[in-house]
Amino acid sequence: MPEGWARDVRVTVADGVIIGVETGVARAADDEAGGVALPGMANVHSHAFQRAMAGLTEARGPGGDAGDNFWTWRQLMYRFLDRGGPEEIEAITALAFCDMLEGGFTRVAEFHYLHNDPMGGSYADPAELTGRIVAAAETTGIALTLLPVFYAHSTFGGSAPNQGQRRFITDVDGFADLVARGRTLAATLPDAVVGVAPHSLRAVTPEELAAMPGLAGDGPIHIHVAEQTKEVDDCLAWSGARPVEWLLANAPVDPRWCLIHSTHVSEPEWRGVAKAGAVVGLCPLTEANLGDGIFPARDFVEGGGRFGIGTDSNIQIGVADELRMLEYSQRLALRARGVMADAERSTGRALFDRALAGGRQATGAEGGIAVGMAADIVGLDAGAVGFAGRRDDAVLDSWIFGGERAIRSVWRRGRKVVVEGRHVARDGIEARYRKALSVVLG
Repeated sequence: MPEGWARDVRVTVADGVIIGVETGVARAADDEAGGVALPGMANVHSHAFQRAMAGLTEARGPGGDAGDNFWTWRQLMYRFLDRGGPEEIEAITALAFCDMLEGGFTRVAEFHYLHNDPMGGSYADPAELTGRIVAAAETTGIALTLLPVFYAHSTFGGSAPNQGQRRFITDVDGFADLVARGRTLAATLPDAVVGVAPHSLRAVTPEELAAMPGLAGDGPIHIHVAEQTKEVDDCLAWSGARPVEWLLANAPVDPRWCLIHSTHVSEPEWRGVAKAGAVVGLCPLTEANLGDGIFPARDFVEGGGRFGIGTDSNIQIGVADELRMLEYSQRLALRARGVMADAERSTGRALFDRALAGGRQATGAEGGIAVGMAADIVGLDAGAVGFAGRRDDAVLDSWIFGGERAIRSVWRRGRKVVVEGRHVARDGIEARYRKALSVVLG
């Protein structure tokens, strides 16, 4: 609950919204079976199409012992995009969204930058693939924060895009139309939010970046920043400033902004982000998989910073998995335990609470098990052996750090979309995904 743990709770839902929360009540015969109820988590950063790449980039890249890194991975990702039309993109996205719901995420901020056909041309409807993202959200039931991505250049200083980026490229006028169409399409979904995402300081000029807040309206603004040391070096060569330093000095960064990764930040930079009230979007599993580095999360949080968690490349999808990786990365960096805990909360509880609050802010959506909120609830199996003898914060700690695959039920806006750990539409979603992969990888 917003105020902490409670027992013998009845949550009453009408039209997808919580209309009553009672505590200390006996279960009635027609009540849904009990368990441990948690508010659904927001996933602050996803590239859903990359779900189909999981496990396919683990061979050593062309650089040999010292050269396999994010940039060689990116070249493999570009080649992956040579195939795959609207049907395939929708099918892959639906599987990713299905996996997110089963993993405890009830909302996703989809950082959507696939706009063009495989040859780089525009579809008859330039928002064709945006519509497919919306359709995948409708099929699975996940709440959507749609973030159309502006991407126009290959690196700092407005350089021309390269061949591998041809499916991403647009101009400001075309992007404004995409955002407007995205709002129209997303309006068919309950609780949808639309913002914008300038891809990175590499992909936009200062003039183009300046147009983004106006296009976002009241919606969130997300941007990749300072993920890699090469990005920091290139930004210094271009501007004389580090990426987050430049962004804070030249953009109206405020609580609407979510800075994705921010891995390589100096203390003045992370203090500036905290002061601005922006959220840092951490994707610990992807950051580990790509060898990005480790964000100074403990210092950031102790300095008043806010974070959310995302699944980014979707190599593995689950709330507990991301939170566990976040804590373990801090332990490895600092050679300490219980790094993200505080005096009032256990490690798992502190991680969960902070990610919950940061995720809501970054995705532009309120939430919680409280009257007036959408009924987005994750039910853990209280009878799971890993929870024996546990209660309150120890349940969260055992779920996150004990490896217990305990999500039994998920309700999204009062609709039960996961039953006994499995999405209600998984069979059909998997069948479409398999067909799509026969095209993409065939």
